[in-house]
Amino acid sequence: MAPSKTPKSTSRPKKEKVFHPDSRKAGQLSRVQLRKAKLADAASKRTKKHSAQADVYGFFYHAIPPEGTLSLEELHSIISNVWLTRHDDELEQERTARRKGRPKSTKELKLEEIKLRESEQYRTGMDVPDLTHEATVKLFRKWDQTEVAYIQLLRFIRISSVDPTSAVISKQGEHHSLKELVPPQAIDEAMVTDRDDMLLIEPPSRFASTMMMMDGPLP
Repeated sequence: MAPSKTPKSTSRPKKEKVFHPDSRKAGQLSRVQLRKAKLADAASKRTKKHSAQADVYGFFYHAIPPEGTLSLEELHSIISNVWLTRHDDELEQERTARRKGRPKSTKELKLEEIKLRESEQYRTGMDVPDLTHEATVKLFRKWDQTEVAYIQLLRFIRISSVDPTSAVISKQGEHHSLKELVPPQAIDEAMVTDRDDMLLIEPPSRFASTMMMMDGPLP
């Protein structure tokens, strides 16, 4: 006797509910979708911002000397001779490639904008990790180069091209080892040791891997 066949159950696909565009339910769905879009956009911008910050801090991470700390003079030298000039080669290539009478390319305009903005920031006051401070440098060496939140543990100083002989502690640093230190105050010029024989001698190529990541890809 042949086994009886079990009748196949046919499941009909559920019809998607359609709401009148002016109904309360449609308004609720619209607000939910809008909120999701805003959250996704905010998350994307936050990720890009953290990535950009990690690149900037990564530059100063690679500026840490093999041993000890930097002098204030060395720190200024790195900023003026390496950080602010990292796009100069690309900028010169864009200018050379542009035919006479032709407008500037988008890339050239962006590079000029970056250089102008950062130069002005350095002139008016730039907050950087305090690479002249032994405890801060010791903490900075332990950074994994990705976690931006870790940077909050470090002490920062504000320096300016207008007065390269002085600096001000702008952030004390959240690590417990920095808590017992003196409160934010101007760093006296006497703290800048005379180490003319230890001026920055590393070539810009030392920072090449980091400089390539700065500001992301340009169009």
